[in-house]
Amino acid sequence: MNIKSLLSGILILVSLLSFSQGLLEEKTNFTRQDSLRGSITPQREWWDLTYYHLDIKVDPDRKFISGKNTILYKVLKSDSIMQIDLQSPMQLLKATQNGEELEVQYDGNAHFISLPKNQNIGDVKSIEIYYEGHPKEAVRAPWDGGISWKKDNNGNHFIASSCQGLGASAWWPCKDHMYDEVDSMKISVNVPSKLTNVSNGRLRLVERIGDTKTFHWFVKNPINNYGVNINIGDYVNFSEVYDGMAGNLDMDYYVLRDNLEKAKEQFKQAPKMMEAFEHWFGQYPFYADSFKLVEVPYLGMEHQSSVTYGNKYKNGYLGNDLSRSGWGLKFDFIIIHEAGHEWFANSITNKDVADMWIHEGFTSYSENLYVEYYYGKEAGAEYVIGTRKNIANDRPMIGYYDVNKAGSSDMYFKGANMLHTLRQLVEDDEKWRNMLRGITREFYHQTVTTKQIEDYISAEFGKDLTEFFNQYLRTIKIPILEYMVDKKTLRYRYTNIIEGFDMPIQIKVNDREGWLFPNAEWQTMKEKSKIDSFEVDKDFYIHSKQL
Repeated sequence: MNIKSLLSGILILVSLLSFSQGLLEEKTNFTRQDSLRGSITPQREWWDLTYYHLDIKVDPDRKFISGKNTILYKVLKSDSIMQIDLQSPMQLLKATQNGEELEVQYDGNAHFISLPKNQNIGDVKSIEIYYEGHPKEAVRAPWDGGISWKKDNNGNHFIASSCQGLGASAWWPCKDHMYDEVDSMKISVNVPSKLTNVSNGRLRLVERIGDTKTFHWFVKNPINNYGVNINIGDYVNFSEVYDGMAGNLDMDYYVLRDNLEKAKEQFKQAPKMMEAFEHWFGQYPFYADSFKLVEVPYLGMEHQSSVTYGNKYKNGYLGNDLSRSGWGLKFDFIIIHEAGHEWFANSITNKDVADMWIHEGFTSYSENLYVEYYYGKEAGAEYVIGTRKNIANDRPMIGYYDVNKAGSSDMYFKGANMLHTLRQLVEDDEKWRNMLRGITREFYHQTVTTKQIEDYISAEFGKDLTEFFNQYLRTIKIPILEYMVDKKTLRYRYTNIIEGFDMPIQIKVNDREGWLFPNAEWQTMKEKSKIDSFEVDKDFYIHSKQL
């Protein structure tokens, strides 16, 4: 492949991993709708989600969804105006409480419901939201979001939801903000009798109603809205029981009928994934809800306990090695990456989309940890270092708060390389692994902020990492080590850094390894003999420049 074609391919792969409108395009003129969607409004903060029952009918021929969502909530403050989100062209038909219809005021995709005045602090109440419509159709799922209305090779309907970024309110009414996860949830989906719906959690009941079936799924663990999914098709199922850290874990696989034999071979990587990630991150967070891989008509996503798969039964990313190291073809990218999100995104969830690097940085880092577990530490390092070629450094990894705006798609590869660099500073692989496990314990089934993650890591390692995180998360600057060699003398300093940044690095001088402690000022190191060679350890994500 020539250089031009290679660069073109890299850009395509990077764009596929981006949830933004484009690597060089950024929305900064935010609207009231952005604030209503992305902030904890007064109409959201006074009540806490406790339970959803999403009860819907999916009509594939009409591409139409109808039904209701019953919402149980706990009153935290005295108030009586509730914000429920549902995006056009879906229509909120009515809202009721105790059988009485309530007044609804509409402001774009936000719906403000006037409840009776007796919303007393500590009370747990319920409200029913009835709705219907033709949900936004995903054109290039999962990046644009919506419902994929496809057909399989046999002409059967093949349907799936995907709505990260866009929001779950694209197809069902909910409190569509990351900070408040529902404690548990029932998902009831009515479909034509020849089809099967697979959703999150465990299947409790299949109910026959005329020429249709309703599949009742139940999620025992907290779940974020975008993690909720429907997957409808001519599925066949096979399963196994994995002997994991918390005992027996049911692992179920739902695939199109024609792909059963391919899936039985490719999905052997699922228990291998579970073994590696329980080693690095601790026990799988959703034993009560099982683990599922579900085939879908798009690439795949991290829907909690119902991970979706569309990687065409190939290793790599649609057969490509994102690292160009060779190691990326040793595993199925979608199985490993999307399942890694069970720990980082589904168990540990960002409170604000601006902090989505927590999801994608740690999960992208999990890929090279998987490689390391099975092929060795050097292989894992080669993989993550190889992904640096995909980093654009177009925008900071942290986005804009309170307007539903994520940071740069660099949160994937740059996030992984930031963590790989941080590991070098620890100088203790077991301590590093214990820190990763500590994060998953400390923030188990919680929504978190970047500051919480930063503070935890700093405390664990007894180092103030403020400048380190500010440099890599909040700027597009990659530190440059400038150096000059004059016989036995090495002069060096950092440029392209924020004030106070002084990360030490490992170097090799004349084949002798050691540490260097650069900052913004010129420093000098003298050797006993002439300096014939100097290099920076590649594990550190910095650039170097000889003057």
